[in-house]
Amino acid sequence: MALASASRSVPPGGRFIRQIPPTPLVPVTLDAALGPVWCKLEFMNPSGSTKDRIARHILEKAWRRGALREGDTVVEASSGSTSIALALACAQMGLKFVAFIPNTATQERGLMIRAYGAEVRRVEGGMMAVLEAAEAVALEKGWFAARQFENPDNAEAHRIFTGPEILSQMECGCVDAVVSGVGTGGTLRGLWEAFDDAGCGARAYAAIPTEGRAFGDNAECCSLAFSKEVPGVAQGLSALYRDWQSGPRGGAIEEIVVREELCLDLTQRLWALGFPAGPSSGLNYAAALEVKRRLGPEARVVTVFPDRMERYFSHRVFAGLREES
Repeated sequence: MALASASRSVPPGGRFIRQIPPTPLVPVTLDAALGPVWCKLEFMNPSGSTKDRIARHILEKAWRRGALREGDTVVEASSGSTSIALALACAQMGLKFVAFIPNTATQERGLMIRAYGAEVRRVEGGMMAVLEAAEAVALEKGWFAARQFENPDNAEAHRIFTGPEILSQMECGCVDAVVSGVGTGGTLRGLWEAFDDAGCGARAYAAIPTEGRAFGDNAECCSLAFSKEVPGVAQGLSALYRDWQSGPRGGAIEEIVVREELCLDLTQRLWALGFPAGPSSGLNYAAALEVKRRLGPEARVVTVFPDRMERYFSHRVFAGLREES
């Protein structure tokens, strides 16, 4: 029995990369009076986003418990980044992958998913329609559904990997506050739980754009903002965030609303400093600056730069550069 368990602990074929290397944590200063914000450069992960963390963790755990084996099909509803990360991980593990994404997702995202050999199915409507389509096919075909919006392995990946990694990179070994946009809620919840478990007493701040237009259907970045087309997280889009918010530790969450134009402006200012980040990084940094104003310039505030710029070339954030060229 032990041998059988060990034999399925890793996929065959030598394609399994057992651990994602640590990404840098760097101090970034755009306002000298407020001092640096500590930024985790998650766009340096293999597929270019923080979603590599959860994709690998979800698939590894499913493989170890026997829910996945070589040749099986994985399905996910994703506005882009999680599907890209799952497509890469599935290619490495000998799995098939089908991504359900909103019809409005940028063309770059679809191309990146397909480049790893995965299938893309675009769905009309908001993220709820995408979620329902993916779930229906998973049930019909018997495919493995990653279910990032409700899978506890999402937040767990950040609690046991990303969070401790950040603490090991901080000279003092502790942080005062963590800031992140909320889509699935996994990043913010997992990081805060890691810091809280370490005894930091850190505060959690959810970054929310004023309307969501600057992010399209990227619900993985900031689904709290999509009340017009998609029910907000509190109404059920993300069980991870809802359960955390209503649970015994949920009182720690505070919300920071950020003007969309400020998100885009700060994204472009980050480019000028050499950070090839997407607009969700501008959102996170803007909210982090507000937290610094509230807590003071000495506060150790951590945020995440979630993904790379290349998946946004046709996005509004690049409009000025496209016109110039």
